Amino acid sequence: MEKTVRGRVWRFGRNVDTDQIIPAEYLVTGDAKELALHAFEKARPEFAGGVKKGDIIVAEENFGCGSSREHAPRALIGAGVSCVVARSFARIFYRNSINIGLPLVECSIDADDSDQLEVDFEKGVVRNLTKKKEARFPSYPPFVLKLINSGGLVGYVKKELKAKA
Repeated sequence: MEKTVRGRVWRFGRNVDTDQIIPAEYLVTGDAKELALHAFEKARPEFAGGVKKGDIIVAEENFGCGSSREHAPRALIGAGVSCVVARSFARIFYRNSINIGLPLVECSIDADDSDQLEVDFEKGVVRNLTKKKEARFPSYPPFVLKLINSGGLVGYVKKELKAKA
């Protein structure tokens, strides 16, 4: 993970559940690129065809609620989403995202579709470059940063085992 990411905003409301992120009929694969083709298919049909590498999702509270499925953050990673900024996250979605290397930022920022956002993970600042506004968030503990920078828990364990071999 880079210390700072910049991207175009995709704005969502509150209580975005995992079925909206990736509909259940596509759970037959774990391939991130395949899942990305169907991300938000029913909630925002234009998302999969319009999202670009580095784009940032901004949402209200309880993002990722619903079923406990790793497919939802995996679909976002496959789509190229660099991070998700929301007022709050469903606990299991938060944990699944960190475990597979998708950074989440818990804060509220005034942002609309297509605004340009910059997220500085080191300083704990989200800047809306379009509206000239910013918000602060608590930075991750060092171990969580290691997990994200390793591409998630599996990547971290692989690196640790390789280092000990």
